[in-house]
Amino acid sequence: MKQPLHRFKAEFFKTLGHPARLAIIDHLRDGEKSVNELQVLIDADQSTVSQQLAKLRSANIVDSRKVGTTVYYTARDPMIFKLLDVAREIFNNQLVGTQDMLQELNRETANT
Repeated sequence: MKQPLHRFKAEFFKTLGHPARLAIIDHLRDGEKSVNELQVLIDADQSTVSQQLAKLRSANIVDSRKVGTTVYYTARDPMIFKLLDVAREIFNNQLVGTQDMLQELNRETANT
């Protein structure tokens, strides 16, 4: 088993495993955003946004550039959006499966 590779993958997904970080990445789909813009978009205070961006930056998920006193962020690799899209499809498939099971249970309950 390739432990270092699995650890790297686990850390990568752990970094993605925070609602604010996922929201930030989703908003970066539309292009570069400043910390202030992201604050408004995800309805969080500046320190929260900055902390989450720092974690995303340290994991090489986002890049930053500074213009004057404003820092702008972009996704380092646009493939991150495809990854999130695939995750959304998986969640949707799971929900559809759960919905189908519930409907089946309701039919069984109605027949007893």
